[in-house]
Amino acid sequence: MFITVNGIRLHYEVSGKGPAVILVHGNGEDHSIYNETASLLQTEYTVYALDSRGHGKSTGKNDISYEKMAKDVAEFIRILELDRPLYCGFSDGGIIGILAAVRYPGLLKKMVICGANAFPEGLKRRWLFLFGFLGILVREPRVRMMLKEPQISGRELEQISIPTLLLAGEKDMVLLSHTQYLASRIKDSILKILPGETHGSYVIHSRKLYFHIKKFMKDTA
Repeated sequence: MFITVNGIRLHYEVSGKGPAVILVHGNGEDHSIYNETASLLQTEYTVYALDSRGHGKSTGKNDISYEKMAKDVAEFIRILELDRPLYCGFSDGGIIGILAAVRYPGLLKKMVICGANAFPEGLKRRWLFLFGFLGILVREPRVRMMLKEPQISGRELEQISIPTLLLAGEKDMVLLSHTQYLASRIKDSILKILPGETHGSYVIHSRKLYFHIKKFMKDTA
């Protein structure tokens, strides 16, 4: 399905019935990384799996930023009249969720944030070096974005007032200290570092994420 938000065509898939859940993928991916998670969630929730701006079948690749993608999510929720959905975002999708919670208070009910960073230096140096090399080599706007954005301050993180589950792999590309920093700033947050997991091993085409979401929803009911 397609919807026009902020001058672009946003592609999404919807399945299931019940309270709304929004799933947003990471950089260079599309909604299909959540197929396994969505198939489990849809038994209890209406699942909206998005292709974010400039990804998958969505347009806007040459006019991209985390701020604009957060605005896209807010407009998506407004147009479809979703009532404070649960938001789950991985990597770039996690950044988008954090920004949406900061910029649009009251928009979301709860968040699950997987492997996200508040500023580029939250990534391990070898990954920053790799992205810098790729940015020069391929001149890809989505890669260049990661080298300069996001720039979310500690004060902005402290404005988030909804229950938030912060997940990261033990072998994540995000520094452990940075994930701990996010948890220290987001007041109503739960931090889980997942043993043996990498940046996306528990998210991308995995059933594992569902069980973390399920427990979080039960514990914060």
